[in-house]
Amino acid sequence: MSPAVRAIIFANIGVFVVSLFAPDVIDLLGLRPVRVIEHRWVWQLVTYLFVHSPVQFTHILFNMLAVWMFGVELERRWGTRGFVKFYFITGVGAGLCTLAVSLLPFEAARSMYLVPTIGASGSVYGLLMAWAILFPHRQILFMMIFPLPARTYVLIMGAIAFLSALGAGGSAVANVAHLGGLLFGYVYLKGPDNLRLDLRYRLTKWRMDRLRRKFNVHKGGRGDWENHIH
Repeated sequence: MSPAVRAIIFANIGVFVVSLFAPDVIDLLGLRPVRVIEHRWVWQLVTYLFVHSPVQFTHILFNMLAVWMFGVELERRWGTRGFVKFYFITGVGAGLCTLAVSLLPFEAARSMYLVPTIGASGSVYGLLMAWAILFPHRQILFMMIFPLPARTYVLIMGAIAFLSALGAGGSAVANVAHLGGLLFGYVYLKGPDNLRLDLRYRLTKWRMDRLRRKFNVHKGGRGDWENHIH
């Protein structure tokens, strides 16, 4: 694992273990709009990314698996600082979307105002959007069975999140965060910061190619490695 991905996973596991013995940590760190807006608990916009359900192990398992699967290559491409910035911009952005929707005058929105949002899914969906933009033809297994290009996979996941967000209760809460992660990931990567990240990647790639030539090291694998998972 790359450094930032390792730190994120270990931090999530640490908070998960604490929540097993102190469930009140979910109320303290989970994103509950009523707490943020009325009591100014603004730290919850960040800390909710590290909180997962203590009674549903698959929640943290699949989120951390996704952080590892999609995050390692992005960190190597952008560098640790660029990756961490993207991870938290999409995660906090997803939280802000949840806050905004919870203020709408609808019954489902009113329930979101009181229900805590937890989990790294906002940032995970941001990582998925990054893959759709940077590696659109990479193959991702949909439902762990059907191989789909990253771009198609993200379109399907976005559609599922959108339709689910139209529902009510906890499902709507989670899926608004998913859509927020996709939205902020797209806006960020289409903005000026993407140029800086791309230039950093190209500079790193040029340095690595220069070292390969210097030490007579040849690339392994297929020639079209950019379009395959390795």
